[in-house]
Amino acid sequence: MPVSIMASSAITSLYWEVFPPMPTCRVYCTPAYQDGRLYVIGGCSKVGLPLDTVEVLDVVSQMWTVLPPLPTARAGAAAVAVGKQVFVIGGMNSEQCPLPSVEIYNTDEGKWEKKAPLCQPSMGISAIDKEGKIYALGGMGADTSPQALVRVYEPAKDTWQQLPSMPTPRYGASTFLRGNKIYVLGGRQGKLPVTAFEALDLEVNSWTRYPSIPSRRAFASCTMTENLFFSLGGLQQPGPHNFYSRPHFVNTVEIFDTEQGIWNKPGRSTRMKEKRADFVTGYLGGKVVAVGGLGNQPSPLNSVEGFNLVKKKWEILPSMPTGRCSCSSLQTGNLLFVIGGVAQGPSSAVEALCVLEDV
Repeated sequence: MPVSIMASSAITSLYWEVFPPMPTCRVYCTPAYQDGRLYVIGGCSKVGLPLDTVEVLDVVSQMWTVLPPLPTARAGAAAVAVGKQVFVIGGMNSEQCPLPSVEIYNTDEGKWEKKAPLCQPSMGISAIDKEGKIYALGGMGADTSPQALVRVYEPAKDTWQQLPSMPTPRYGASTFLRGNKIYVLGGRQGKLPVTAFEALDLEVNSWTRYPSIPSRRAFASCTMTENLFFSLGGLQQPGPHNFYSRPHFVNTVEIFDTEQGIWNKPGRSTRMKEKRADFVTGYLGGKVVAVGGLGNQPSPLNSVEGFNLVKKKWEILPSMPTGRCSCSSLQTGNLLFVIGGVAQGPSSAVEALCVLEDV
């Protein structure tokens, strides 16, 4: 049932729905959503080993079902639901090696099937579905180096084709589809956060470089509205001019305006209320939301705030029932799912920030 929200006109539009916990506690799991069903795939167990566990939540009945296990246990995979199939791509095995394997779950038959593997093993891939084709971008290879690979999979042919590589190799990037373009922001190269911002035009199969994210922050979060990209928070590393300082959490807000083609670095008044890293973001009910993560407190944050695009300021939103960081997330329509992650250890919590519909 929804948890109650504070009685303030500024925050009555969003509330938390608390679902029954997952049967399995996990972190670095991979969600997919299809026809009112939330699939939670693989991840790391309490002892840090990749899981072959797959569980599905029926959002309406709020019942969990345990599905047949993954043929290959994995964490940090990519997953995409296309039609009646859920594709699971790459990830890391129990030897902490990236995987080339691709497996699909046929929801009608209730069975797993192996498909054509990636040309190179990868974990931390960003995957996008467009018109039934699956685009897999970047990843970390077997030698732990970041990859610039871009691959497209056509289910009818069961083949992967190479597309022009990203200008900047990376893994764990934020990817967004708008029109015929896939936008790629941030990500990592080993311990280094990436600031590159690039887009692949699928009509002409060519890359465009946009101005880089202004400040380099690890564990920052990115999200997209109709015409803006946000890069939020993170852990600021000591720079060349202040290498004596320690890494510190920040409440930085940087906004890219697609019409102007520039990054705006708003002033103090538009910084997030809370300094945070390793948190979930989304765009819900006309607000850019920041959920949980790590901050200057001894335990993961449960605080939630939303940037009101009209008022251009942050508002306090209802707290997440279970404070967590390193969560998996998935947004579909008016639901932002926050799945698993770390509370005191790997979590089984599944909660969704929802838009309160007008009655």
